Amino acid sequence: MKTTKTKTKVLTANRLTDGISVWLGANGEWTTSLRDAFLARHEDAVAAIEAAGETALADNRVVDVNVIEIEETESGPRPYRLRERIRADGPTIDYAPASAARVSQAA
Repeated sequence: MKTTKTKTKVLTANRLTDGISVWLGANGEWTTSLRDAFLARHEDAVAAIEAAGETALADNRVVDVNVIEIEETESGPRPYRLRERIRADGPTIDYAPASAARVSQAA
């Protein structure tokens, strides 16, 4: 079967247990680092990660499963879309320490 070259893509989702952004790794496991994501460079690879995402969604392991386009840079994979860059780099605000401070003050 001949494969056609396509833009590099990765599979992303949110972990069902805590909502953390995850990416499908080459070993078939979900990773919290975009650097460890499997890079699908051909249509057959994209079809394979889509199938893996459908299975993980059906197994209630992840939600909001999406194939996204990335560019391969010297510093690693970088999503084209701002939304996906934010998901890869983490929240744009430091919300956890503020929450912890409110809890400790209330106690």
